[in-house]
Amino acid sequence: MTLIPWGGLSCCLSAAALCLLGRSSGRDAEALKSVSRVDQLKELAQLLVAEGKVLPLIVTVSGRVGSDVPINCQYSGLRGVIVEETAEQHFLKHSDAGSWIQDSALILSMSKEVPWYLDDGTCRVHVVGARGASGFELNVASEVFEESGRSLVRGTLDYLQGLKMLGVKRIERVLPVGSSLTVVGEALKDDIGTVRIQRPHKGPFYVSPKTIDQLISNLGKWARWYRYASFGLTVVGICLIAKRAVQYIMERKRRWELQRRVLAAAARRSSQLNEDEKNESGSDGSKREKLLPDLCVICLEQEYNAVFVPCGHMCCCTTCSSHLTSCPLCRRQIEQAVKTFRH
Repeated sequence: MTLIPWGGLSCCLSAAALCLLGRSSGRDAEALKSVSRVDQLKELAQLLVAEGKVLPLIVTVSGRVGSDVPINCQYSGLRGVIVEETAEQHFLKHSDAGSWIQDSALILSMSKEVPWYLDDGTCRVHVVGARGASGFELNVASEVFEESGRSLVRGTLDYLQGLKMLGVKRIERVLPVGSSLTVVGEALKDDIGTVRIQRPHKGPFYVSPKTIDQLISNLGKWARWYRYASFGLTVVGICLIAKRAVQYIMERKRRWELQRRVLAAAARRSSQLNEDEKNESGSDGSKREKLLPDLCVICLEQEYNAVFVPCGHMCCCTTCSSHLTSCPLCRRQIEQAVKTFRH
């Protein structure tokens, strides 16, 4: 039996990780509460002039996505500012068991992005580095599955390779023009007067279709969930560690008790042997052995008559051996206790 309670330690480590995530979510929620909210984008340009360039200005703005050079999507027909296209080859392959199993492999991954901005009708704010922002995601605009053509040559190649080509699945993800977004980041104005919002050196950076209030609410919910899960895993981990500690203490106590009984039995046999040698100095060994029965080291009442498998030791009676899991002599696991008979 191993001393280290791996299950309890794993629960405690997981609880610590969830606790850190909960604190991180809580800090992010507090950070979002403290950012400056800009209702109209034209106010942001005025705010930047008033603030100057002394400190970075962390703000939250909202508007609709726009671009002077949008991308025309090939499959969905949408016009977007960020487009990702992936292609997966789907096929059947011959397994070692002799059956066909379906699998896929990525054969194409392409991404395009053009300069884009948020527009609320009063002003424009260009967004930089949105891919690395928290909450950013692209919606699936189109999924197209192109079946593979069948021919004699293709069938022969598939048979030789142990494959059956099914087709190519093309997925198109896009940030379309006109979609509403909320951006939290550092606002600044360049030398030509263009207002940009980007990742700050220190602070929150979010690009999400949710409003700022929804982001704060979701982060608060995640923080509470992490705390509750961390508390639960901590309780489970402590219980598992305590259970293992009690089992270890009881096992050690049982071993100490067995050792004490073995030593006591040896002392009794030695004392009885010395007494018999004095009283019957002329008797032979067979008679002395008959006067000294081999007692069970557990109960010290019955003769031992059970042999342990696989170690082969015989030191207990069948009644006591039924309560043991390991041999008292070598501590090996007892798989079976076989009763023996003496003629």
